[in-house]
Amino acid sequence: MLTGFFEKVKMEGERNMAENENGEEESRESQKREMKKKQKKKKRQLGGIKTLPFIFANEVIERFATTGFHSNMITYLTLKLNLPLVKASNILTNFNGTAGFAPLIGALIADSFSGRFWMIIFGSTIYQLGLVSIILSAVLPGLRPPPCPTQVNCKEASHSQIWILYLALLLTSLGLGGIRPCVVTFAADQVGMTKAETESRSWNFFNWYYFFLEIASLSALTILVYIQDNVGWGWGLGIPTIAMFVSIVVFVSGSALYKKEKPEGSPLLRLAQVVVAAVRKRKEVAPADPGLLYDNKKLDAALSFNGRLLHSNNLKWLDKAAVITDSDETHPTNPPNLWRLSTVHRVEELKSIVRMLPIWSAGILAITAYSHSDSFSIQQARTMDRFLSPTFQIPPATMAIFENLTVMVGLLLYERLFVPFARRFTKNPAGITCLQRMGIGFAINSLGTLVAAVVEVKRKHVAAKHNLLDIPTATIPMSVFWLIPQYSIHGIAMVFVPVGRMEFFYDQSPESMRSTAASFFWIANAIGSYIGTMMVSLIHKYTGSKRNWVPDWNLNRGRLEYYYLFVSGLQVVNLIYYLICTRFYTYKALEEVSDEDGNDGDVELATENIGPKPVGEANGNGEAKK
Repeated sequence: MLTGFFEKVKMEGERNMAENENGEEESRESQKREMKKKQKKKKRQLGGIKTLPFIFANEVIERFATTGFHSNMITYLTLKLNLPLVKASNILTNFNGTAGFAPLIGALIADSFSGRFWMIIFGSTIYQLGLVSIILSAVLPGLRPPPCPTQVNCKEASHSQIWILYLALLLTSLGLGGIRPCVVTFAADQVGMTKAETESRSWNFFNWYYFFLEIASLSALTILVYIQDNVGWGWGLGIPTIAMFVSIVVFVSGSALYKKEKPEGSPLLRLAQVVVAAVRKRKEVAPADPGLLYDNKKLDAALSFNGRLLHSNNLKWLDKAAVITDSDETHPTNPPNLWRLSTVHRVEELKSIVRMLPIWSAGILAITAYSHSDSFSIQQARTMDRFLSPTFQIPPATMAIFENLTVMVGLLLYERLFVPFARRFTKNPAGITCLQRMGIGFAINSLGTLVAAVVEVKRKHVAAKHNLLDIPTATIPMSVFWLIPQYSIHGIAMVFVPVGRMEFFYDQSPESMRSTAASFFWIANAIGSYIGTMMVSLIHKYTGSKRNWVPDWNLNRGRLEYYYLFVSGLQVVNLIYYLICTRFYTYKALEEVSDEDGNDGDVELATENIGPKPVGEANGNGEAKK
């Protein structure tokens, strides 16, 4: 009897202990939810439109400085350092290539360790040092060869003088590597780019971001280029150097207002873990029901603050990484060995990147085709009548303002007229998708180089008519405004292509890898620039010495129109390839987390039967329709 009594007391005690443990567990979960709500509330108070002036000040002045010395650098290299045209053009294109690869390094460091805020500060400081170095190259007489106004038998810059220039360009390239992939994503983080947030706004963040960049470029092309050509390179490079220093101070002064995303480790490491786990389980059979794959919301919480990636039905081989086997430890409180087992979210991160690669690669050939056109257009302008009055003539590099003006006007018309008009037919809040926007731009860009070829034929015809073909320094009696069409057509293409690419990379990349994905934009530019250098070098080498397509000294005796026709053909081939890629592209599936509570969130997108979607069957945020 006593034994039964004690057993009953023991059972009641164990039950009370279990209830207490459950109560403590519920209390801890409740505290976590409250903490999460407070964090979200605090995060919502940070950021917002009020932060954009501080961030844009840094990016706009960086573009002002970069455009100021790069747009006219072909003049500095050919007239001040006395370099041949092809060599000078290749130096600038290689600089563009280096400046394009550097963002990948900056983005990986930002996403892995430093965060975007500190990477922007670091990159801006290195960029500042590069500007100071290039001023020394321009100001000190010992760092450049003797003047050669006739441009005949000139003494080229020595190896040491060239290496000083290389050092300056390298520092600016590394600095841009820290600025470019982080500023646009950092600014987008401040205003919020979820589906609900973007649809609630009447304006497109990326349109206005690019609009302000064009204002910076326009200012540089009208003010700095004039100062460089008419006052001196010291002042022409000194002004952006001072402005860059001011922009760093302004950016840092807004630190207390910024929403700063915490880096969550190397994204490359996570992608490698998925690949290794999939290889290890290559003999396993993925379940037909994706709900049986490993999912751990707590483990992925830091990687998916605004929403988790949902399972997609393509690249199914990678699903093996999330197959649970008997040897896998899947205890709720202990994370598994991620080299053996990955979550669905992490698998989908890798899938998202892989799906983006064909679209990304289409931008490479487009950059290749246009990589040297700016330099060659400046050389065309230099031979033409640039006088607006008997005493004032337009600097050749300033002709690019017609491209900038076209972009600025085009962005305003796109936002206020084109989007509402297209929305009537597509029912898409953004008018058209990012992929459609890029495709239109690729098609328009091919027309620009065709027009450039026609203008070049006309320019040489006028030169021959006035017996000026053998006088490379002579002014051909043909207005420089003949170049406006090719600049303007390229400007129209820029309204569609770069903005669409930036928005695509930001929207379709995993949340924790947006700086890295943004660097894809610049990597494509880099690869395109390097291929463009190789292409121009081969064309220069194998098109003969008498009627070379891209001659070093006398453009009048060249065949530049053949080069323009050739790159037009390249762009047509690239457009066909791009259309094929978009036909089979699959948009990412995202479960957006509600800001109102700490629950799992609302599914914004159907999870079943998500397959390839034509570019017309997607909304403005790059998400497939249900």
